[in-house]
Amino acid sequence: MNESGQVGWDGAVNAWLVAGSVYRMGRREWVTEAGWKKAYGDGIRTIIDLRNSAERQPRPSDPDVGGALAAFDVVHAPTEDPDNLEFKALCDPYLNDPAHYAANARLFPDRLAAVFKAVAASSGAVVIHCSAGRDRSGMIAAMLQDLAGADDSEIVASYQAAMRGINERHRTMWPPHPHERYLDEETLAPLLEIRGSRVLGFVRQLNTREFLLQNGVTEPELESVLAALGARVAL
Repeated sequence: MNESGQVGWDGAVNAWLVAGSVYRMGRREWVTEAGWKKAYGDGIRTIIDLRNSAERQPRPSDPDVGGALAAFDVVHAPTEDPDNLEFKALCDPYLNDPAHYAANARLFPDRLAAVFKAVAASSGAVVIHCSAGRDRSGMIAAMLQDLAGADDSEIVASYQAAMRGINERHRTMWPPHPHERYLDEETLAPLLEIRGSRVLGFVRQLNTREFLLQNGVTEPELESVLAALGARVAL
């Protein structure tokens, strides 16, 4: 891991430390067998997948990792119902803007709570991932940072780093993404400012702690999440 918090597991895209022993990244299928061995060595024991079932399909370009994933507990915890009509109207073709995080929390509070329950139940360190490692994982990461006491600049910088991370991936991705392309700095910069501000607005208005407690996360579970955010778990 470098000074910025970026994680160097081979093949991992948009992989970052959130806080303590909690990490985030893009789709796990990009990680190589060597990358998973390094992640295990770094204490990862639980993988929380925020994607819907239809997104969990392998691609021809994905590396063969053998039985490397058998060492991890993989938890499926989608943050949305992709067939919800209101959500589809707001987020077509998918959640790609923090302007819609509040709607996600309003429509699917139990699903967001389930992610935090999975963090609470995890053994060892945990990595949370979606597809790009930007918005679903960015929404959860901002909530985790809020719980951990991160300041405004840290929350904004974290989201902006994830935007840059997946944008760089689009520079060389083949086949190209069906909806997104690499953006040059002139195009990307104003989006970084706008969306970073939206992430911060979402999480500061949400009150993560109260939101979770009101939606089924217990005090002991919340304490477990806070412990994971505070320091790496001794294994």
